[in-house]
Amino acid sequence: MSRFEPREIESKWQDAWDEAGVFTARRDESKPKYYVLEMFPYPSGRIHMGHVRNYTMGDVIARYKNSCGFSVLHPMGWDAFGMPAENAAMERGGHPATWTYDNIADMRGQMKPLGLSIDWSREFATCDPEYYGQQQSMFIDFMDKGLVYRKNAVVNWDPVDMTVLANEQVEDGRGWRSGALVERRELTQWFFKISDFSEELLDALDGLDNWPEKVKLMQRNWIGKSRGLQFAFDRTDGGDAIEVYTTRPDTLMGASFVGISPDHPIAKQLEAENPEVAAFVAECRKGGTTEEAIETAEKLGYDTGIKVKHPLNPNWELPVWIANFILMDYGTGAIFACPAHDQRDLDFCRKYDLPVTDTFFALDDPKPVENEAFVPPKTDKVKWVNHFAGLDEATGEEAINTTIDFAENAGWGQGVTKFRLRDWGLSRQRYWGCPIPVVHCEDCGVVPEKKENLPVELPKDVTFDKPGNPLDRHPTWRDCACPTCGKPAKRETDTMDTFVDSSWYYARFTAPNAATPTNMADAEYWMNVDQYIGGIEHAILHLLYSRFFARAMQICGHLPEKAVEPFDALFTQGMVTHEIYQTRDENGRPVYHLPEDVTDGKLADGTEVEIIPSAKMSKSKKNVVDPVNIIEAFGADTARWFVLSDSPPERDVEWTASGAEAAYKFLGRVWRMANDIADLEGEGKGDEDLQRAMHKAIHEVTMGIESFGFNTSVAKLYAYANAIQKSKAGAETKKLAMKTMAQLMAPMTPHLAEEVWSVLGGEGLVATAAWPKADEKMLVEDTVTMPIQINGKRRSELKIAKDLPKEEVEKLALADEAVIKALAGGQPKKLIVVPGRIINVVV
Repeated sequence: MSRFEPREIESKWQDAWDEAGVFTARRDESKPKYYVLEMFPYPSGRIHMGHVRNYTMGDVIARYKNSCGFSVLHPMGWDAFGMPAENAAMERGGHPATWTYDNIADMRGQMKPLGLSIDWSREFATCDPEYYGQQQSMFIDFMDKGLVYRKNAVVNWDPVDMTVLANEQVEDGRGWRSGALVERRELTQWFFKISDFSEELLDALDGLDNWPEKVKLMQRNWIGKSRGLQFAFDRTDGGDAIEVYTTRPDTLMGASFVGISPDHPIAKQLEAENPEVAAFVAECRKGGTTEEAIETAEKLGYDTGIKVKHPLNPNWELPVWIANFILMDYGTGAIFACPAHDQRDLDFCRKYDLPVTDTFFALDDPKPVENEAFVPPKTDKVKWVNHFAGLDEATGEEAINTTIDFAENAGWGQGVTKFRLRDWGLSRQRYWGCPIPVVHCEDCGVVPEKKENLPVELPKDVTFDKPGNPLDRHPTWRDCACPTCGKPAKRETDTMDTFVDSSWYYARFTAPNAATPTNMADAEYWMNVDQYIGGIEHAILHLLYSRFFARAMQICGHLPEKAVEPFDALFTQGMVTHEIYQTRDENGRPVYHLPEDVTDGKLADGTEVEIIPSAKMSKSKKNVVDPVNIIEAFGADTARWFVLSDSPPERDVEWTASGAEAAYKFLGRVWRMANDIADLEGEGKGDEDLQRAMHKAIHEVTMGIESFGFNTSVAKLYAYANAIQKSKAGAETKKLAMKTMAQLMAPMTPHLAEEVWSVLGGEGLVATAAWPKADEKMLVEDTVTMPIQINGKRRSELKIAKDLPKEEVEKLALADEAVIKALAGGQPKKLIVVPGRIINVVV
C-alpha cells in the first residue's frame, strides 16, 4: 500500500485471528490461566466511547497475558433484562425480546470492528432461557439452604406503572419511567439473606489488596457496622414497652421525645383505631423509602399521646411521636431524639416546639443549641453538662463505651452490634425479568418448581397496553399444577431484580453451556476473575451482591471455596468526556449542537457557540462522539490508541478531534517506518545504542501494562519510535527493533502491529508471538550524556563512561569543538564538572 489504510488492514487481520481461533479460551492444565473481564453492557443499541475505553483496557491485558504464555479467558455477554425493553415495547409496540436481541446484534456488530480479543463462542445474554433457567435452579438451591425467604416489607411503589421500584429507580421522589410520585407500600416480597453475611463481607474487604481503597470504603460504609445500646422505654399506660437502638447512648440525658416509624406495630395499631393517625400514616407513605428521600423530605410528626418513662428517671416522661423520617427496617423502628446533638432531631423539635437540652459541649468552644445543632466528632474531647454515667470529660467514643457499660451493669440496656446492610429484596412486579420458580398451592403453600421443569420460561404472547405486570393477567401462564400434590395452583408472577442476573455471570462464563449453573472442573480452573474492570458507579450494589452470590453459590456447591471472593483485582476506569456546544433560543434556554456541526467555535451559519468545559458524554447534551464514525474515519487502532494515551486510565479522558488526528498521524508514521525499514540493507553505526533503547522500551512498556499505566506505556512507545527513526544502526538491528515495536504495540493497536510484523517478516501472527523479554544487562547504563554549557547556554554534550574520573571529563570537555571555538585559543575562567549531570564552562 502507498499509504496507511486502516480499514483495509483491520478487517484482514480480524479474519486471520478468527480463522486461527487465536482467542478461543481453552482449559489447559499445563499452562497458567488468566481471566480478564469487563462489566458486561446493557444492550441499549449503541456502543459509546466509554465502552471503547473499558473494553480496550481489558483487551490490552488479555492480549498481553496471552503473549506471556497464559491460557486467557476474555468473554463477552449482555445484561439484557430490565425496564428499558418494556418501555420500548410500550412506546413502539412489539416485544421486549425482539428489541433486546436486535440491539444485541447491532452492538455486537459495532464492537467487533474494534478487534477485541474476545472469545465470542462463550457469548450469552441474561434473557436467554438457558441462562436464566440455571439461575432459577440456583434460586431453588438457595431456598433449600435457607438463603432466600418471603416476608412483608415496605417498598417503593409506582402507582402508575404498578410495580416495585429499587431505590436507584426513584428520582426526586418520582418513578424513573412514569414520573409518578412514589409511595411506600407494604407487600409480600422475596429476599436474599445477605445480612447474614454482613460481618464476613465486611471483614473480607481487608484481604482485597488489589481493589481501590475508595471502593472498599464505600462498601464498608454501606455495610455499616456500628456498636450501640439497645434498651426499652416503659410506657406509662402499661402498654408494650418501646425498644430502641442508638449508636449515641451518651446523649440519653438530652432526650426530647421517642419516635416510632409509621410502620411500627404501635403505629399500625393506632392507625386501625384512629382516623387521624390513619390519614397521617397514609401521608407518610407517599414519600420514598430511600435514605436521600427521607433526609430531604419535610419532617412530619404526629403526637400519639402515649408517654414513656426515661430509664434513668421514672419521673421524667417523654412523649411518643410517629415521625416520617424513621425507618422500620433499621434498628428497632424506634428512636429517642436528642435535638441538641442531631440536626434531623433538631429540625423536628423546632417545628413542633419540643424541648432542646444540651448534654455536652466542646471544651475549647462551647456552643449554645438555640441556633444550631452541635454534633462533636467522636475524636473530640467534650465536657458533660451533667455527670451522667460518671462522665465528665471524654471523647465521644469513650463516652459511648462508658454509657453502654453503665447500662449493662445497671441491668436496663445491652450493648449490641448492628449492621446497616439490609436483606436484598429481589421481587419485581414486571414482565421482562427472570421468573421466580415457585408455585402457590392452597394445600401445600409456597413450593419450588421441579428442576426438571426448568426453565420456567416467560410467555411470549403478552401485551403492554395496560399498566402493571402482564404475567398477572396472562390467560394460561399463571395457572399450573402444584409440583408437590398436582392440584391446580398458580405461579409466582414476580420476576427477579436484574442485579441477580449480573451477580453470577462471571461464573457462568467459565462453562456457558453446562447443564448445571457451573461445571466445577472449569470453575476450579478459571476462577477467580484475575482482573475485573468497570465503572465506579457499580462500587456498591453490583459488587456487593456479586460477593454475596459467590458465597451462596459456594455453599450450594456451584463454586470452589477459593471463589467466595470472585474478583481478585478490580479496576475502576474514568469516563470519556467532551466539550458541550450550546447556543440560546429566544427564551434564553440552551440549544445543544453536535461536535461535527461546530467549526472554530461557530456553526455553519456563522453563529458563535458557547463552549462548556468537558463533561460526561450525554445524548441530551449532544456531546457524544460515535465510535462507529471514528472507526470509519480513522480506524479502530486510532480509537484504541487515543483512549489509552491521553490520561491515566483511572481518570477521565477528554475526547478531542485534534487528539484523534494526532493519534492517527502517529500510527501512519509507524506504518511508513516499518515499510522503509523493511527495504533497508547493509551495515550502520550505533547498533548497541538502538539495542539498549529496545530493551529499555520492552522493560518500560511491560511495567506500564502490568501496573495499568497504559498511558505511560504509550508515552514510552512514542519515545521508542523516535529512537528507531533517528538511529543510524544497521538494517538487521533496525528490523529487529521495529519487529519489537510491533510486539509492544500489539496489545494497544493489534491490527497495525500485525501489519508491521508481517512486513518485517515476522513468523506467524504477532498475536501469538511470545512477549519480548528485556535483557537486564542492557538496562544498566554504562554511559551518561552530560550537556556542556558555555556561559550559561547549552552548546554541546559529551557521551562518556559513567564512572570516568573528573579530570578525564575536564580533558574531554576542553577537547570538544564547541568549547575550543568559544575559547579561541585561551583558557576558561572556570570549568565546573558536576559528575554525571552537567559541565559548565565560563569563558
